[in-house]
Amino acid sequence: MNIVRAAAIQIAPDLNSGAGTVSLMCNAIAEASKQGVQLAVFPETFVPYYPYFSFVEPPVMSGKAHLQLYKEAVVVPGPLVNQLKQVASEHNMVLCVGVNEKEGESLYNAQLVIDADGELKLKRRKITPTYHERMVWGRGDGSGLKAVDTAVGRVGALACWEHYNPLARYTLMADGEQIHCAQFPGSMVGQIFADQIEVSIRHHALESGCFVVNSTGWLTPEQRATISPNEKLQKALSGGCYSAIIAPDGSHLCDPITEGEGMAIADLDFSLITKRKRMMDSVGHYSRPDLFSLTVNRAEQPAIQSTESTATQPSFENESVVSL
Repeated sequence: MNIVRAAAIQIAPDLNSGAGTVSLMCNAIAEASKQGVQLAVFPETFVPYYPYFSFVEPPVMSGKAHLQLYKEAVVVPGPLVNQLKQVASEHNMVLCVGVNEKEGESLYNAQLVIDADGELKLKRRKITPTYHERMVWGRGDGSGLKAVDTAVGRVGALACWEHYNPLARYTLMADGEQIHCAQFPGSMVGQIFADQIEVSIRHHALESGCFVVNSTGWLTPEQRATISPNEKLQKALSGGCYSAIIAPDGSHLCDPITEGEGMAIADLDFSLITKRKRMMDSVGHYSRPDLFSLTVNRAEQPAIQSTESTATQPSFENESVVSL
């Protein structure tokens, strides 16, 4: 496609139900479809909701909320994912969705890319949960650290502070991403978080020469009060929203959304990728693979690796080398 219409969707989740949040998403997708949107990006772990409780409550006080998150978490594949796959197909829309994934008795921060025909093209997990998140989620591996071909082009995704990991970003850049889907929780930390998000996504667009569609979440005042009755802590659950769409030259393609619910919608003209990379292609003519190299282990990391049929150490069959 030469031009793709994308939307960064900023809405509040249902803090009581994963199914309720998916229902809100389906409504937003239907509305975006009326405006010709072909790619919709939702916030970090939006289903059922981001674990805001872990940011403002000490671990000894968060057991009940943590167990509720387990109850509402998403199994992949499973009913909630199937519902999203169906709505993607109905509206011929590519979706990038953040979920709290439950596998066994552990939770993970996962990103799903669902193609316009309803096929799940990518499931990846945040490689290192940040700060308070380590009390909630396990770590991901490199198996999903890649870009995938979709109906709207080649899409890559990272969550929140993974954008501070230059090697993770470079892996997607070298894998040819044309559209980068970024996700942050939103409604946290205050204005400084929104400022940092803007710097991160604009820098990635410039460095990679790709489009960035970034979605952050939103909490209503009533929801903040539900998470914590402490008014001072409620302030820690405010601000930090910056849903935006960035061009390969680092410019904004539409006004960002910094408060309340809404959709940032813009047309992505792929000729702008060539216009940027003609001057600076950090994985092509501007790279120096003779000086720098990056090795990425893309092998899945199961709890056990069988060595019954061989005496050799487990091999990384999917290991790939990306040259800088």
